[in-house]
Parts: sequence; C-alpha cells; structure tokens
Amino acid sequence: MKTATVRELKKELEHSSHEELMALCLRLSRFKKENKELLTYLLFEATDEEGYIQSVKQEIDEQFKLINTTSYHYIKKSVRKILRNIKKHIRYSSSKETEVELLLFFCDTLIHYRPYINNNSVLKNIYFRELTALKKKITTLHEDLQFDYYQELEKLPS
Repeated sequence: MKTATVRELKKELEHSSHEELMALCLRLSRFKKENKELLTYLLFEATDEEGYIQSVKQEIDEQFKLINTTSYHYIKKSVRKILRNIKKHIRYSSSKETEVELLLFFCDTLIHYRPYINNNSVLKNIYFRELTALKKKITTLHEDLQFDYYQELEKLPS
C-alpha cells in the first residue's frame, strides 16, 4: 500500500463531515499510544503551555528518581530513555520555547544528578551534545528570550 502525502490527506479530509472526522480521530487513537498522547495534548493541554511544561518537568523529576544507580550502564540507559521521552513531548508541542525550556531543565537535572556524570564519558557526552543543541536552538528565538535563556545556560557548567 502506498502512503498518501500530507497534501492528499488534507484534500480528502476537507470533504469529510464532522462525524467522519471524529470517527477517524478515534480510530487513529486506538492504534498507537503516541497517537493517543498527541491527541490528548492537542485537545487538553495545548491551550496551557506553561502547565504542560510543568507537568513534563515533574515527569522528568520522577524518572530521574527511579534510575537504578547500581552501575553507570543502568544510568546511561535510563538517561537515554528520559531524553527520548523529552523529545517526544517536544514533538507534540512543536514550540521552540517549550523545547528550550525542557532541554534546559534536562541538562540542569543531569548535571546535578548523583552519582556525578563526570565519572562517565558517555553521560558527559550526552550532556555536552544537548548543551550544543540548546545553544543552536536558542539562536532561533526572539532576542529577549535569547537573552533570558542564555543567562540560564550560563549557570550550567560547560
């Protein structure tokens, strides 16, 4: 089966009734958890971006508390999983400010995490890679926001 382009889908959806669109959305939400999460974000959380950011930050904190610290191997796996989750939430929001805010929070939490990430090169590389990406993303924001976020970025060790 050949997948239709976004343009073709848009044209076809324009001809659909309200009931058909609702049925399509509900059917789509049954297939993947990510589809359901995206629909939840769009319907309930997109209007309150600050609340969304705070709830994701709380989730990140909880995930960091659950990390198995018996070895750096488990810490690395958990940090990668947390970062994957953050990227997923960023995709849902598609707001540059939300992206910068969540990545800053991740870097801050990671650098202050115990046991120290400085004892492991992979964890340090994850941290520095995200710092580099953050610097690039901050440059795409409005000048006032750039100034604010650069001040927060300066607080993080590089």
